[in-house]
Amino acid sequence: MSGYETIARRKFYRSRDRAVCGGVCAGLADYFGFNLKMTRVLAVFAFFMAMPVTLIAYFGTVFLVPAASSGDREPDYDPEFRKALRSAPRQTLGDVRRRFQSLDSRLARLERYVTSSRFNLDQEFKKL
Repeated sequence: MSGYETIARRKFYRSRDRAVCGGVCAGLADYFGFNLKMTRVLAVFAFFMAMPVTLIAYFGTVFLVPAASSGDREPDYDPEFRKALRSAPRQTLGDVRRRFQSLDSRLARLERYVTSSRFNLDQEFKKL
């Protein structure tokens, strides 16, 4: 599955659980995978830079986008993995690479066993 397919399946909701004023910043942080505190800082910065536009966009989002709590929807990803990926991407990808190498070696051992004559002998003993 490509990244495009996973983005297309996501939906934007306001977060009821982590809401301060409407839950728009928390919803944006969840949707894009941003840090919530930085999203709020950027929202305050946008408020001071372009107050009328920011207020209209924020309250328009509050009234037009449905709210959902984290219990209402199941994430289709591992939240701990995403958190680790955001904090240390190189280390996390190295861990994933090592896991796949371990799985690959286990699969190779399994293939060697299944294609060996020992497997056939073990099957014959099980039939007795």
